[in-house]
Amino acid sequence: MAFITLGKRDEKWQPRKGLEGPFWFVDRVLYYDPKAGQYWDPTTDFYVENAEVDQLQNRLMEIMRAGV
Repeated sequence: MAFITLGKRDEKWQPRKGLEGPFWFVDRVLYYDPKAGQYWDPTTDFYVENAEVDQLQNRLMEIMRAGV
């Protein structure tokens, strides 16, 4: 099994009660709210649209495939 490191994680992002995560995407950190069924962005205090989360996940996968 192999893995890559995509950069140093900022220590300010800690687990939060009632939420899953934090999840690091290329340039964003999101938490998953299982009650709402959506990802939450702590920097804006808004839920992120599912289409935007899909784009973030796809971009992350592209970077991982490229081996950056």
